[in-house]
Amino acid sequence: MNQHQPVLVLGNGPVGQTAALLLARWGIPVVVLDGRPARDLVGSKAICQQRDVLDIWESVGVGATLAAEGVTWTRARTFYRDDELFTIDFEDPGASPFPPFVNISQCRTEEVLDDQIEAQPLIEVRWGHRVIAIAQDAEGVTATCETEAGEIEVRGSYLLACPGARGDAIREMLGLSFEGHTFGDQFLICDLRTDLPGWERERRFYFDPQWNPGRQVLIHPCPDSTFRIDWQVPENFELAEEERTGALDARIRQIIGDCDYEIVWKSAYRFHSRVVNRMRAGRALLAGDGAHLVAPFGARGLNSGVQDAENAAWKLAYVLNGWAPESLLDTYHHERHAAALENLEVTGATMRFLVPQTEEQWEDRRRTLEAARHDTDARARVDSGRLAEPFWYVDSPLTTPDSRGPFAGRPAKGTMPTPAPGVLMPDFPVRGADGGETHLRRLLRDGITVLVGAACSPSVLGQAREGSVGPVQAYAFADLSPALAGVMGAEAAEVWVVRPDAHVAAVLRDPSPAELTRALDRVLARGLPVTA
Repeated sequence: MNQHQPVLVLGNGPVGQTAALLLARWGIPVVVLDGRPARDLVGSKAICQQRDVLDIWESVGVGATLAAEGVTWTRARTFYRDDELFTIDFEDPGASPFPPFVNISQCRTEEVLDDQIEAQPLIEVRWGHRVIAIAQDAEGVTATCETEAGEIEVRGSYLLACPGARGDAIREMLGLSFEGHTFGDQFLICDLRTDLPGWERERRFYFDPQWNPGRQVLIHPCPDSTFRIDWQVPENFELAEEERTGALDARIRQIIGDCDYEIVWKSAYRFHSRVVNRMRAGRALLAGDGAHLVAPFGARGLNSGVQDAENAAWKLAYVLNGWAPESLLDTYHHERHAAALENLEVTGATMRFLVPQTEEQWEDRRRTLEAARHDTDARARVDSGRLAEPFWYVDSPLTTPDSRGPFAGRPAKGTMPTPAPGVLMPDFPVRGADGGETHLRRLLRDGITVLVGAACSPSVLGQAREGSVGPVQAYAFADLSPALAGVMGAEAAEVWVVRPDAHVAAVLRDPSPAELTRALDRVLARGLPVTA
C-alpha cells in the first residue's frame, strides 16, 4: 500500500463528512472534493437522526453534541382527521446513552461535523473543486477537477462518491444506472418558529385533516422553538402564488391558530424512489443520496447514508492497511445495496398508502382509516412511515449462518430484532480495558471483537487475539458486565464475533480453534473472489 495516497471523498455533505472522519479515525488520509465555493447553510433539510446514527457520529466525537443540541422525541402519534388512531413509543433494547430520535437541522449537523474535520490533520477539504472526470487504473483513481485556477488532477487510492441527490454526472462517469420513479404530488415544507405547547417532544402525522383534505401533514419539533411542517400538495402547486395570495398564511394558521410565527425556511419538492445498479465500480464506491433516493417518511435518507459511510470506511481501512483482501470491498455493494432495496420497499409501501394510484386503492385506504378508529387490526395496516432502523446483514457473505438462532425477519414497528448473526449489537454500559465505565459500542468499533461465554475454555481468548490480522480484541462477557450476556441472550458456551461496525458476524457454540479462525476469516472476506 502507498501510505501517501489518500482516499478521495467526493461531496462535503453529511455523508461525505462522516466518511472522511471515519476514515481518518482508522488512520487513512482523506481529500474531500466539493464543487461548491463554500458551505451553503440553508434550510432544515434532513432533520431526524436515529439513535444508531448518533452512535456512529459519537465514534468520531460529535454524537453527544448533536444529541444535546437537538430535540429529543420518543413518541410518534398518528391521526385520521380529528381522531388519534395510535401512538408508538420507541424502545431501547439495551441502555444506549442516546434517545431513539433527535431532530436537528442538517445545516447544524454539517457545522458540527465541519468543526471536527478542522481538528483532524488527516483530512484536507477542497471547496471549489467540481469533479468532471474520473479515471481508474490498477494503482489508484484520478479525479479531474474544474477550479478557478483551471483543471487539476487529484490522485487517490480509492474514491468514495457522496454527491447527494444531484449526482447524475458522477453516476454517468462511473457507468451506473439509477432506475426508479418520481411521485407526482409535491410536498411543501415550512420551518416555523412559533410556540405550540405540548407539541415539543413528539412527531405528529395527520391523514386527511380538515385543513388538508385528502392529503397528509407531518409535523416535527426542532430546536429553537421551531417546527418543521410538511404538507402533501397537488402536482400543480405553486409556492410563489400561494405566498402572493395569502394562502400560505391561511394554510399555516389552520394548524397553529392565532400564534405569532416566523417562516425560517420554505421549499416545495417531489419525492423520488431510485437506486443505482451497483454501489461499487472498481476503485469507486457510491454512498448516500447519490446511490439511493427514498421518500422521507421514515427518515431513511440521511440515516442510511451515514450507515453507508461507516460500512465503506471500515472496509476501505482494512484493505488499505493490508488487513483484508480487496474482495472485502465487494461486500460493500452486497450489504448496502440490499439495505437500499429494503428502504425502497418500506418507503414504497408507505407512499402507496399515502398517495394511492387507483380508485380501488383510494377506497381501500379510506376503509382502513375509518376502521382504525376502533379496530386494532386495522390500525396495524395504517402506514404513516416505518421509522429508520439499522439494516440486518443476515445474508451477507461476511456473516456465519446460525441455524439454531435464525433471523426472525423484519421486527414490529418501533422494535429491534433479537441479537443474532447480521444484527447490530445493542448498546450497554460496560467496563473498559482500563477498568473505567464506557459503552459497549465504543469498544466494538475499535476492531473485530470476540466475546466469550463463561463456560468456554479460557484459551479461546488467546486464540481469538492470535487468529486474525489487524485489530482483534477479545473479552469475557462477565468481565465487561455481569448482565451483558443476559441482555444479548448469549449462552455460557457461546463465542460471539462482532464486526468493526458493531454488527454480529457469528455466534459459535463451544468452537474449536479452526471454527473460530474460519469465522474471523469470513468477517474479512478471505477466500471471496474479487468481482469489481
